[in-house]
Amino acid sequence: MKNGTKILIIDDEKPIGEVLAASLKDDGFTVENAYSGRQGLEKIRDFSPDIVLQDIWMPGELDGLQVLEEVKKGGYPDCQFIIMSGHGTIETAVRAVKNGAWDFVEKPLSMDKINILIANILNFKREQSEKNALLHRLRRNIALVGESPVMQSLKQMIARVATSNAWILITGENGTGKELVAQNIHYLSHRAGRPLVEVNCAAIPKDLIESELFGYEKGAFTGADRAKRGKFDFANGGTLFLDEIGDMSLEAQAKILRILQERSFYRVGGEQPIEVDVRVIAATNKNLEEEIKAGRFREDLYYRLNVVPLRVAPLRQRREDITVLVEYFGDQFLRNNGYKRKTFSQAALAKMQAYGWPGNVRELRNFVERVYILTPGDEVDVHDLKFAGLTEAPEVGDPDGFTTFREARSRFEREFLIQKIEENNGNISKTAETIGLERSYLHRKIKSYGIEV
Repeated sequence: MKNGTKILIIDDEKPIGEVLAASLKDDGFTVENAYSGRQGLEKIRDFSPDIVLQDIWMPGELDGLQVLEEVKKGGYPDCQFIIMSGHGTIETAVRAVKNGAWDFVEKPLSMDKINILIANILNFKREQSEKNALLHRLRRNIALVGESPVMQSLKQMIARVATSNAWILITGENGTGKELVAQNIHYLSHRAGRPLVEVNCAAIPKDLIESELFGYEKGAFTGADRAKRGKFDFANGGTLFLDEIGDMSLEAQAKILRILQERSFYRVGGEQPIEVDVRVIAATNKNLEEEIKAGRFREDLYYRLNVVPLRVAPLRQRREDITVLVEYFGDQFLRNNGYKRKTFSQAALAKMQAYGWPGNVRELRNFVERVYILTPGDEVDVHDLKFAGLTEAPEVGDPDGFTTFREARSRFEREFLIQKIEENNGNISKTAETIGLERSYLHRKIKSYGIEV
């Protein structure tokens, strides 16, 4: 990384600065010199160095500490300072490190020490660059795509709640992207540098879910020949995402509730409580209020988790996002699979927008990839969609498939009300005012159509 690395030396003792510059140039660095604090600030603005080697004590209006302070205030986060200090200014050099300098080296200078410090800075910068690139790729892969009103509302809610420690309950049909919502919340939070541990409660047998979540001690049961950490252990300091929490046993629910209340848990077979700092995000495709009435979900856990409810709308309620999703998935296939770009005709896109997508965004993504695989040309038209298996399901706005006018009107009314309720964040009074209905009449319509609010 030496090539292209720029180093600025600020030292009023010209011979020291020139000898140091010559040595660093021999090592392949681009080096410039400044001989006062004021000149050093000007060089930093014009030269944009990666590393500054600076004497702490210099005559004139600006000493080393003041230069450091100005640079840190002036928006140069990637510029690292190594302070060069005489014997009488060690305490000041230590203060400079506390104020943001990387480290200090005593005079007379040791080139070995300087080279080690420079190498450490370059390694740190490389690791930061790799980390930022990885985070950029991660954010690109977990992007919530769409600019429909319901998606804009969801993104705004995520941005608001991510920085808090509030527990969150995400609801929505299968394939809508509940897991992506949880990932976005985690990586926008202050816990982003800590683990995000995902648990699919529906995929773990009920008799094993406690040991998976809480771990177990050696000898806790037959075959437990060693202790094992659980998901709460691994998520400590970070986020635990409990997907399909509606499928968790009542006994496990009770233990989850106790952890949320006491912030500690017991491993299976353990006698000592283990303190834990975990943010819990839960998700389900079930109506938990109905599950509570049926005795399958704890009401107290529901209200504990439901501090911030987020609902992910099905794709049929945000059809205007289908075009941009098709393009987004195409970009992914080009980048990850090497497919050649395909262009969807307006007729093809209209056909896809008319389809109901019962599997939601997941179904759309799989279908678009199937189209990429099965369509030989660069253009995708309606017949290509049919060849790839797009079915002719009756949808709102499509008169075919309805036997009566009443059926068509009912379908339209239901979809219309769902969309407007989503646009108003579930506020029934505001929705009624927006669409010009009495609140009581809207409530009757919601109940008659079985709409979840």
